[in-house]
Amino acid sequence: MDVHMKDSGASSVRRVPAGPQRDTWSDSCRLEDLAFLHRGFTEYAHQLDLDERWARRWTTRWKFGRDAAATYSVRDLNEVDVPRTLPVRRFTWRTDQYHRPGLEYMVSTRRHHGYESFEEECLLLVADFAARLREALSQPFRLRFYAGGKRVDHTPDYLLLTDTGPLVIDVRPAGRIHPEDDLKFAATFEAALAAGWRYGVVTGWRQHVWETVDAFSAERRPLTNVLDMHGQLRKAASQGPLSLRDLVEQCSIPAVARAHALHLLWCRQLGADLSEPYGDASLIRLAPVKPRGERS
Repeated sequence: MDVHMKDSGASSVRRVPAGPQRDTWSDSCRLEDLAFLHRGFTEYAHQLDLDERWARRWTTRWKFGRDAAATYSVRDLNEVDVPRTLPVRRFTWRTDQYHRPGLEYMVSTRRHHGYESFEEECLLLVADFAARLREALSQPFRLRFYAGGKRVDHTPDYLLLTDTGPLVIDVRPAGRIHPEDDLKFAATFEAALAAGWRYGVVTGWRQHVWETVDAFSAERRPLTNVLDMHGQLRKAASQGPLSLRDLVEQCSIPAVARAHALHLLWCRQLGADLSEPYGDASLIRLAPVKPRGERS
C-alpha cells in the first residue's frame, strides 16, 4: 500500500505493509482472542454426577446484602437479578498472606472491583478494554455440585456481563492447575452452559497483549479534545495502516497527539497491531466500524 507521508515539511512516499491479520488488531479483538484459555478440564466431565435431575440438585448461592442471600438451582440461574448481587465471599487483607489482593478501577463500570492476585488484576484491565462490559462481578456466586457422590463447592472468580451475554471466568496460572481444580472448572462449565452463559479459565495472555493494553490504559479516562486532535488522528489513520511515529507526525502537535492516540486506541476508535510490541513502529489503523463511543 502506498501512502503519502509528511517528511521534514515536504511530501514523500513511503511503502507501508498492508498490516496484520484481522484478529490481531486491537480494535476488533475479543477477550477470548487475547487470553490463553485452559481446555484440559473437559477431560474431567465424566466424574461429575450429571443425571437427569442434576440441574435441580446443583445449586448456586448469591448474596444481595450484608445479611441477605438466596439459593438458586442451576436450572433457575436466569431468574437471578445478577446486577444486584454482591461478592459471595469477602476479600481479606493481612500482612502474612501470600496472595496480593487489591482494587482495580474499571472505566466501563466507573467503580473499583476487587481482585485477589496480580493475574486477576490483569484480567480486570484487559476485560475493561476488550470485553464490551456492562458489569463486572467479583466472587459472584458459590456453586455446589456433586461428583462421585460427594458434594463439592466452588466460587468462580468473575462474572462479566457483556454485550454478547454473561461470561464466567476463573483465573489460574497454567502451572498451578491441579486435578481438583479441573473438576471444579468442569462443573462450572456445565452450570454456565445450562444457563446459556460462556465460561473460560484464563491462564495468561498472548505475547505483547498485557504490556500494550497497560500502555493504552494510561489515557483511558476522557480527554479534552484540544485542537480537534481526535479528528487529526482519524484523518491521518484513514490513509491506511501507519506507524505510530508517522501517524502523530501528521498532526499539528505530535507530542499532544501521542496522548490522544492512546485514548483513541483504548476507546477502539483506532486499532494497533497486537502481534508486535507497542511503540513508534506499531502499525495503527482507523477502526473500520466504530464499535463504541469514547468513554466518558
